Amino acid sequence: MRTIVVASSKGGAGKSTLSTNLAAHFALQGKRTVLIDADRQKSATHWCEKRAALDTAVLPVDGSRKGWKKNLPAQTEVAIVDAAAGAMGDDLEDFLEMADAVLVPVLPSTIDLEATVPFLNSLAATARVKKGKLPVALVANRLKPWTGASQQAVEQLKSWPYPLAGELRDTQAYVLMVALGKSVFDYHSEQIRGHQADWASIFRWLKKVS
Repeated sequence: MRTIVVASSKGGAGKSTLSTNLAAHFALQGKRTVLIDADRQKSATHWCEKRAALDTAVLPVDGSRKGWKKNLPAQTEVAIVDAAAGAMGDDLEDFLEMADAVLVPVLPSTIDLEATVPFLNSLAATARVKKGKLPVALVANRLKPWTGASQQAVEQLKSWPYPLAGELRDTQAYVLMVALGKSVFDYHSEQIRGHQADWASIFRWLKKVS
């Protein structure tokens, strides 16, 4: 089972957006996909419920309670973990033990950049990350590439000791699709293909490390 953890100590960084679109991508590839929702808001679970009638449905599993592993179907091929907002490295040990990769979404603001540093430090202190056995990458989220703030944020992230796996543009499309139980990979318009292209580097990184 391939397991990808999406985590950030900062609420509103886009964990659920990243998690749901990743889950949809693998489900559309024909993979039996589970979304482990450890966030109390249960945004990822609600997304799965709205997608339940599709052939590419994603099974939600409540990851906020002990014993959640018992609810993972044996035939699961891909598991995406939407970690709890505010969780630090120690809080994520159960997920990190089974993970193949960790993605950390970061918004292009000083507050979010500063909040991400202690979170990454807490990840670096966990056993598998410390030993170099669990790859971690950043995803710059909700970028406005034409603004100086976003450009500076991207440059700053590139200077950090973790790779910048992707740069996702700010768009209302993600908000609308989450409300419908859909993803950017469910559509094929020219505009949506531009957003799909933003994900290419993320999938290249995931393929390389997991």
